[in-house]
Amino acid sequence: MRLEENPQLPLGQDTKYSGDLNFVLSRLFRNIAQKVNQIGDGRIAGNDFTSSTIPTTGMFKQGDFIKNSAPVEAGTAGSKFVVLGWVCTVGGSPGTLLPVRTLTGN
Repeated sequence: MRLEENPQLPLGQDTKYSGDLNFVLSRLFRNIAQKVNQIGDGRIAGNDFTSSTIPTTGMFKQGDFIKNSAPVEAGTAGSKFVVLGWVCTVGGSPGTLLPVRTLTGN
C-alpha cells in the first residue's frame, strides 16, 4: 500500500497561524510518505544508511547494515560476486564492518 504523497489537510479558521500550520504539516506528511514509499519500493533513495564504499568513519552498532549504493560485479571467472553492503559485527567507531556478498553465477 502506497501512502498519499500530497495530503490535503482541511483548513480551519482563516488565520495566518492555521495557514502556516497547514503548510508545515502538508510538507511534513509529504516527506514522510515519499520516504516510506521509496523504502517500500526497495529504492536506494529511501535508505539513509548507504555508501558506495565500506564506511571508515561513523558510529555503528552490531547488526547495522549499510547498503551498497554502487554495486558492481567483482572477482574472477568462476567466483564472481556483488557486494550488497556491509554488516557491523562489532560495534564501535567505525566498528568491524564485513562485506555481504552474493555470487553472480559467472
